[in-house]
Amino acid sequence: MSLIVTGATGQFGRLTVESLLQRGVPAREIVATGRRLDRLKDLADRGVTVRAADYADPASLRAAFEGATRLLLVSGSDPGVRVAQHRNVIEAARRNSVGLLAYTSIVNAPASTMRMAGDHQASEALLAQSGVPFVLLRNSWYIENYTARLAAVLEQGAIFGSAGEGRVSAAARADYAQAAAAVLTSDGHQGRAYELGGDTAFTLAELAAEITAQSGTQVRYTDLPEKDYARALAETGVPRPYAETLADADQGLRRGELRTDSRDLRRLLGRPTTPLADAIAAVLLPAIA
Repeated sequence: MSLIVTGATGQFGRLTVESLLQRGVPAREIVATGRRLDRLKDLADRGVTVRAADYADPASLRAAFEGATRLLLVSGSDPGVRVAQHRNVIEAARRNSVGLLAYTSIVNAPASTMRMAGDHQASEALLAQSGVPFVLLRNSWYIENYTARLAAVLEQGAIFGSAGEGRVSAAARADYAQAAAAVLTSDGHQGRAYELGGDTAFTLAELAAEITAQSGTQVRYTDLPEKDYARALAETGVPRPYAETLADADQGLRRGELRTDSRDLRRLLGRPTTPLADAIAAVLLPAIA
């Protein structure tokens, strides 16, 4: 068996490799790929095979996927080019007769009207037309999208957004990665579309309340019109196009497009998902200590 993990230099890909090792997959059966092999040296030192692969370089992908049994395609992060990049990955997988390709899409992809969902919809269509056996891992938001900004939130005493009372099924990045590892190491997933998210969806006001309760610092959620939120993000240094995409995503959150009650993530993990309270505590406690 040869399990290929793309984007292993990124956080999600790296966590998936670690999850495979924790599940007892022999290091020699795991292939971690990325554009910079120097960032994979520690994995190579542990016996994991590392190969250079660039989504924009079809030849590198064909070489990296040689002998692959199953492959995880971690979606690219460059809007405007990632559909073409995903096409390259899918074609390389087809040429190497990969037995199963798992793709990290977005939750509720077919019905989503969010701007960032378009690339995922197009990529899912490419997979459906490719003839490559595949499974869709449709992830909701990472809890880390919020916890990574805790220092700034506490300093400002506010969370700004445009999500209204919408609920988001955010889950820990490690939970999604462990689910991907579960799919790569078990059977019966071909043709499935998993709607993945945390067990308990929350509003941004509830997020603010939990931060307040744990930190002792009053934090409020301030809801803004979409354009005002995009402007506020841009004023903090977020590039304007990305700021507009984030504000648009909050509108999707408001409409319920980032919520799922499927419990698919819980079933793949074989345990409850990481609670919001635990994710916040994991960030706050080291800072307090």
